[in-house]
Amino acid sequence: MSDDLESRLVELESRVAFQELALNELSDALASSSLQADRTAMLLDRALQDLKQLRTLLYADPGQEQPPPHY
Repeated sequence: MSDDLESRLVELESRVAFQELALNELSDALASSSLQADRTAMLLDRALQDLKQLRTLLYADPGQEQPPPHY
């Protein structure tokens, strides 16, 4: 009976060790994914700011533009 109990205990310890390893790997992957998402959000924000600035330069206020030469 003692051998059976010991083998069950070893099996449970092995499973716990495997689950701890898997949990650490998942935690690292989540941290990496979070950093990548933050970086992507920052790049998107910068791109949107550049686009707004470009639109301002391309589409100036029509009231401030000179009339075309044929008027």
